[in-house]
Amino acid sequence: MTSAMGSEGGSTAIPPVRKLTMLSRLSFGFGSVAYGIKDGGFATFLLLFYNQVVGLPAAAVGAVIAAVLVMEAFADPLVGFLSDHTQGRWGRRHPWMYASALPIALGWVMLWNPPSGWSDGALLGYLFCSALLVRLALSAFEIPSAAMGPELSTDYDERTRLFSYRYLFAWSGGLAMLALSYAIFLVPDATHPIGLQNPNGYARMAAFGAVAMFVAIIGSSIGLHPEIKHLPRHVPTGEGGAAHFRAFAQTVRNRGFIILMIAGVFAYTAQGVSFALSNYLYQFVWHMKGGDFQWLTAALFGGAVTAFIVAPRVSRTGDKHRIGAAFAIANAVLITSPYFLRLLGVFPPPESPIALPLLLTIFAANTACGISSMIIGAAMLSDVVEESEMRTGRRSEGVFFAGSFFVQKLVGGLGTLLAGTILSLVAFPAAAVPGSVPAETIDRLVLVFAGVLLFFFLCGAYAYSRFPFGRAEHAARLAELKAQGAA
Repeated sequence: MTSAMGSEGGSTAIPPVRKLTMLSRLSFGFGSVAYGIKDGGFATFLLLFYNQVVGLPAAAVGAVIAAVLVMEAFADPLVGFLSDHTQGRWGRRHPWMYASALPIALGWVMLWNPPSGWSDGALLGYLFCSALLVRLALSAFEIPSAAMGPELSTDYDERTRLFSYRYLFAWSGGLAMLALSYAIFLVPDATHPIGLQNPNGYARMAAFGAVAMFVAIIGSSIGLHPEIKHLPRHVPTGEGGAAHFRAFAQTVRNRGFIILMIAGVFAYTAQGVSFALSNYLYQFVWHMKGGDFQWLTAALFGGAVTAFIVAPRVSRTGDKHRIGAAFAIANAVLITSPYFLRLLGVFPPPESPIALPLLLTIFAANTACGISSMIIGAAMLSDVVEESEMRTGRRSEGVFFAGSFFVQKLVGGLGTLLAGTILSLVAFPAAAVPGSVPAETIDRLVLVFAGVLLFFFLCGAYAYSRFPFGRAEHAARLAELKAQGAA
């Protein structure tokens, strides 16, 4: 492993350009199952559960979830910085990864089992505390784990392949829980004719999810344990807190990093809105029920698998930022087209036999494009590490990925808050039953939803296209860093 002297006088290690073993790729991806379960639960069910089942106002629930995400987002840079500076025989990342598993599982069970008989204010406080525990604990795993990506290899295309595994497992975990929830956990019973309003089902879903998250985190950590000897280690410099703060500020003023974060602001806001409103749209716009949700899960999983196959192959044909921007534009057009076509009276009505197959085909395609753009974005963020190292003399994988998660969570909370605001704006009723909501209310929801998504996704695609370097610049940078190390 090459070592380079940076401008600050610290020693930094440059990971080798190498192809990883299948075990390392699978282990790197497997841990993100926990993130997928958490993300699916928060984005798809949490607002619905506390609004439609617990009975709290949608806007208040959205505000609490947004506040949790904001607090967590501001904690993420500290987690990344501490992970970069952790020392020990298990390296910089593994101590955090192992320690996070049990708190995540316990917090997940608490989140979906609120106490009965409490006031609205007390229940909102309970939601805030239990959700914050889950998200902070998962940050302690996800940030160090994702930061290992650029450490495992500096190969331009291997990084895209590596993060394709991470996104595949994240989506697989989230969609598997979605399928189990619709088919097994959230089903009608004698006292709850609507499965999505069955509180007992959410408790069972939480118990299963907690076990799955624990197994994914521990399994991933053990699988990547042999890689510790290949990873860069922190070399103490004896700098004080003020110097560390200056180093942190210098690191995050990186142009490529800032552009990716701007793209993330737009993309994750749109994604937050889409996820938070998805169950409302599935039930009240598309009239899905029963087995329709299993077909939906299959379509989304097909999109995730397509992205896993397509993104690494397409990215080999050119520079990542141009390809990522193209995927993002395709995603924006596809995800909003059924809603605009419905408003124009062109899309088949829900009772038509071709409506569901057509809708699911579009959902699969837009999912493939959306995930592909995110895979390529994560690989681009990995490439920023060496560009930053040239400028600062430090490798700061944890800081960069913490910054990415900071933006994702901060604006994901904004997306959830915006979703709650949209429901209030269009006067969507609480505890609504499909078929009972006025048609003009549904039309307002569709128009606002599609307009918001199209605007934010297209802005994100434009930001992607402004990324400042590509394949040739990355190769030249690696050569220069190695030359410096040899000297």
